[in-house]
Amino acid sequence: MAHKVGEIVQAKITDENSTHYFAQIDGVTYELNKAEFNVPFAFGDTVTGFAYENNQHELAITEKIPEVRLGHFAFGTVTDIRRDLGVFVDIGLPDKDVVVSLDELPTIKELWPQRGDRLLLTLRVDKKERLWGELAPAEVYQALQVPAKKTMQNKNVKATVYRLKMVGTYVLTDDYHIGFIHPDERYREPRLGEHLDARVIGVRDDGVLNLSLRPRAYESIGNDAEMILKLLQASATNSLPYNDKSDPKAIKKYFNMSKGQFKRALGNLYKQRLITQDDQGVYLVEQEEK
Repeated sequence: MAHKVGEIVQAKITDENSTHYFAQIDGVTYELNKAEFNVPFAFGDTVTGFAYENNQHELAITEKIPEVRLGHFAFGTVTDIRRDLGVFVDIGLPDKDVVVSLDELPTIKELWPQRGDRLLLTLRVDKKERLWGELAPAEVYQALQVPAKKTMQNKNVKATVYRLKMVGTYVLTDDYHIGFIHPDERYREPRLGEHLDARVIGVRDDGVLNLSLRPRAYESIGNDAEMILKLLQASATNSLPYNDKSDPKAIKKYFNMSKGQFKRALGNLYKQRLITQDDQGVYLVEQEEK
């Protein structure tokens, strides 16, 4: 006899004990925890709720209807990992986490979700009438997408990883923009479901964001280099009449740093491709040239 799991159902109360009601659908009995319900039921009453199999492998109905259901997609939180099975995801049921099979997860297990990561998923029922979590396909993310505006350039965003590809990482921001992270714009490959802090380095014509996980240049170059960079930006010519061969006393007077500090800072800026220099001084590299 077929069970109804993963769906919102209506069942008729047929029995009870001190802790549970029991209700039937087409002759199949489901249990309901009395602690969930504020109003008592009488025999013959109809109850509406979400049907599932709990951790004790008992058919149950709960009033706590999850957003993740058959044909409905929503985010769940990873609670546990079993390398031989997959990852367990909390979708809001009182005594049941659903499993996303290892068949849907990355081949490289270091890229599997960790506890606390988020996955967008729906439910499926297998031939044995067991509930599984099923990851949302790319088409669902495209349907959710809010095209980004050009004004988002250089903004900070938070985003969840949903697809890992050789060409890069696809994410969905908390504001439902789709983003792409090229391998050159990260120090390591993010894992599936990881929640990231990223910055916008470009907005494509189709509204997809190009993102970077690397810090802005001034966030990674150090205080001395940052000061030189700001002085260059403030200069009317975007240049300064000093270089790594300038007199140490002149450097100390103008920059309040030693010549060694000055040279290290220039080297840092040069590696970041933010400056050039010649015998006359140091020059800020324009963004377009960079």
